Amino acid sequence: MTGFASERGAHAGYAWVWELRSVNGKGLDLRLRVPDWIEGLEAGLRARLTKALARGNVSLGLRVQAEEQGGRLRVNTAQLDDVLAAMAEVEARAMAQGLSLAPARPGDVLSVRGVLETASAEQDTAELSKALMADFDAVLAAFQAMRAAEGKALHGVLEAQLDEVSRLTDEAALAAEARRDDMAAALRASLARVLDNADGVDEARLTQELAMIAVKSDVTEEIDRLRTHVTAARDLLAQDGAVGRKLDFLMQEFNREANTLCSKAQSSGLTSIGLALKAVIDQMREQVQNVE
Repeated sequence: MTGFASERGAHAGYAWVWELRSVNGKGLDLRLRVPDWIEGLEAGLRARLTKALARGNVSLGLRVQAEEQGGRLRVNTAQLDDVLAAMAEVEARAMAQGLSLAPARPGDVLSVRGVLETASAEQDTAELSKALMADFDAVLAAFQAMRAAEGKALHGVLEAQLDEVSRLTDEAALAAEARRDDMAAALRASLARVLDNADGVDEARLTQELAMIAVKSDVTEEIDRLRTHVTAARDLLAQDGAVGRKLDFLMQEFNREANTLCSKAQSSGLTSIGLALKAVIDQMREQVQNVE
């Protein structure tokens, strides 16, 4: 779900810079920092991002600046009146003290700050918002392209990890078969101990205890479910669209079966395989956080 895109644009005397980035997240969390004086912009961008993305902590920043541009010069009459009044007061005070001042020239007056201004037409923010929304298409496309490239690489990583889980599951099946004779001997020993102490024991209870001993050592169901989960994960990876949440859930099921396999192992070889499975599944869980 990680991605980044940055683009520049301009329209009708304004220039802007986009920056769109995302990191992993369980859901979709949008954080927008855009100018609030542009009518309808934030709502439009939020709707477009919500439609395009399913997961991730997404941040969108936009900086808009007015470009320097020529315009018609105009006189600020209010400022001019203030300047002329001040000049008249200065001249009157000078004459009262017997001083003669040189006549002021128009250029002197116009050079006073605020007297001469550049007139510019007000920008229609609706038009600017429309231009920005159109420009955002390229930003979003670049962002999605980067995420797609990363997703393609991640697909290969997850497929390799599923191959390893499948291989270890086959090893677990072989190890479980190899320990069959040892488990049978252990079961007979357990049965002998039970029978030696079976005087006065309820027959139904005795049968139940023996069945429990057998069930606690059988890992057939765990191996079958691991294989089923591998197939389900491959099917999800082959789909288009957002599958991250489904893979999250499937990783929990993978981990549950690996834990049960370890608890039922009763042999060092099968325990070692179970621990290796847990390690690979944990790596897969971390990678799945990157899947939308």
